[in-house]
Amino acid sequence: MHIAIAGNIGCGKTTLTKLLAEHYGWQPRFESVSDNPYLSDFYADMERWSFNLQIYFLNRRFKEVVEISKTDDIIVQDRTIFEDARIFAPNLHDQGLMSDRDFNNYNDLFDLMMSLVKLPDLMIYIRSSISTLVGQIQKRGREYEQTMRLDYLQGLEKRYEKWIDSYQGQIMIIDGDNCKFGENPEHFNQITQRIDSLLFGLFPVVK
Repeated sequence: MHIAIAGNIGCGKTTLTKLLAEHYGWQPRFESVSDNPYLSDFYADMERWSFNLQIYFLNRRFKEVVEISKTDDIIVQDRTIFEDARIFAPNLHDQGLMSDRDFNNYNDLFDLMMSLVKLPDLMIYIRSSISTLVGQIQKRGREYEQTMRLDYLQGLEKRYEKWIDSYQGQIMIIDGDNCKFGENPEHFNQITQRIDSLLFGLFPVVK
């Protein structure tokens, strides 16, 4: 079984992944930033490094999806391959930070990959306002994120909402502004109750 955590930068995906893995005994798959050879360069010069960064993420994420499809474990994943292709790459292209040639090449590769994989069993989307995201980004203090442009985050937010509205799989949406699952055990308990209903009970999809 594959459970995926989606959401904008700073929404709490890694925190929720850790909590769910500990609670259920699931195997976590985290988005690694410490060993990414392009991330710092990208935030310093987005136009120059956008294609390189997105291809790196696409490659890593596709390997993860293939590995997940081959295991009998229940996997909870911090960010998905769909976000790279439906959110980040189009946003860079729309903002003039990725050329038409690179964007078309990227999409051709993604479409090929998607013909070989399936949707997660449950997508959990953490919806957070820009002010919440900025506060959490500042709080965690990653140096390369401190120069992130506000319009970049806003562009991502619009893309996320458009993607979620058209998503075809089973989805659960969390209010990241008011559900403080990382700090409040009761809020986290509300999330696990919803997951239990969706994955293990006969209940309709909760959005």
